[in-house]
Amino acid sequence: MTQEDNKHDSTTHFGYQTVAKEEKAAKVAEVFHSVAGKYDVMNDLMSFGVHRLWKRYTIERAAARSGQKILDIAGGTGDLTAKFSKIVGPMGQVTLADINDSMIKVGRAKLIDSGVVGNVDFVQANAECLPFPDNHFDRITIAFGLRNVTEKDKALKSMYRILKPGGKLLVLEFSKPALPLLSKVYDIYSFSLLPAMGKLVANDSESYKYLAESIRMHPDQETLKGMMEDAGFDDAEYTNLTGGVVALHIGKKF
Repeated sequence: MTQEDNKHDSTTHFGYQTVAKEEKAAKVAEVFHSVAGKYDVMNDLMSFGVHRLWKRYTIERAAARSGQKILDIAGGTGDLTAKFSKIVGPMGQVTLADINDSMIKVGRAKLIDSGVVGNVDFVQANAECLPFPDNHFDRITIAFGLRNVTEKDKALKSMYRILKPGGKLLVLEFSKPALPLLSKVYDIYSFSLLPAMGKLVANDSESYKYLAESIRMHPDQETLKGMMEDAGFDDAEYTNLTGGVVALHIGKKF
């Protein structure tokens, strides 16, 4: 292995920057510590509320049932967790996992205020090494979180390990717009309007600049599908939403 190969093995992307792999988690943590308090407001502004439709579609495709165990990775402020809590009922269990303590605190407070208690627990965890038993969950979701993971292949393998046979992984993430014109409009929005909104609402333009860059560095639809297959998932597929601005990838474990 050459010195150049070693360099690539030890570095990764933080937006458009190249950083040491061990530094990325801390840098991502800084971003989400900064934006946690305004996360829900900014989600509505950034997506014009459409993120709620993307998440609703994810819930529908999950087809969860009463009594099941659900893991919501990068669960943030608990949008998916709240929906799953009602679906699985008192005999089921939903675990909201997030690597960021600030996001967990905001999510826990929001869910408690909404009366979502009893069948929900909270775990601070790294997606690359999830602290759960093999074959444990019926459904695993990760919404707008995979692009922030340093070693995505490790994370997908970790998810596969803890998913029950017959279970399903759903990855909702920003992706690559299918139409060139849409892609151009999306670039103008992401790199001009998004940081400006971040500055105005959250007093933090840099974090939203990173979020725009991280979307561009994330694997495209076919690449992510291939990564899921390499991790062991069966029947991997994806559906483009809003012209490919977002995609929902689904993989099963047989």
